[in-house]
Amino acid sequence: MSGGGAPDFFYREAQRLGYVARSALKLLQIQNQYKLIKPGCSVLDLGCAPGAWLQVACQSLGPLKNGGAVVGIDVKKVNVPSLHCDARVQTISADVMKLSKPQVMEFSPKKKGFSVILSDMCPSVSGISTRDAALSFELGMRALDLAVGRAMNASNDNFQNEGKSCTCSPYDKGVLLSRGHLVIKLLESEDTKGEISPMLL
Repeated sequence: MSGGGAPDFFYREAQRLGYVARSALKLLQIQNQYKLIKPGCSVLDLGCAPGAWLQVACQSLGPLKNGGAVVGIDVKKVNVPSLHCDARVQTISADVMKLSKPQVMEFSPKKKGFSVILSDMCPSVSGISTRDAALSFELGMRALDLAVGRAMNASNDNFQNEGKSCTCSPYDKGVLLSRGHLVIKLLESEDTKGEISPMLL
């Protein structure tokens, strides 16, 4: 979604479709390509304001009878949008940088974790692209840690500690369910030629 006049076009298109922000179209594009959100799954949206990704997530769950849940967390108070959302969507006002994995786990259905974690967290943009990108990366790494914790280094740790007992906390693995999906939106610096880079796991 780039090019001359593109922001205005996508803003108008998002409005036409009933979304509260044009960022919904990016998640729709990802969902159409990868089918990450399936009926009945549980979705966590980090940095959910103003609610566009909540709309797409709920819409992707299908009819209410299919079940599922969408939980949005943001430092701002976010009202659940009236269009494309239903009773399966709830929002929580909290600072993701200060929440522990056990606290986030408590928000998940049956306290077992989430099938899909979306991070649309964005720093307060200063206009200095390198600084903004660094802050965005910090938020992205926080989302990664909440989702998978030390799981990415697990195989290496097991190799190095073979034969030794593990003293890891059960929350070191994060709140993303096994075979779950993680999407992280990052701001890039001017050196990388682009505005947004999606990270899919």
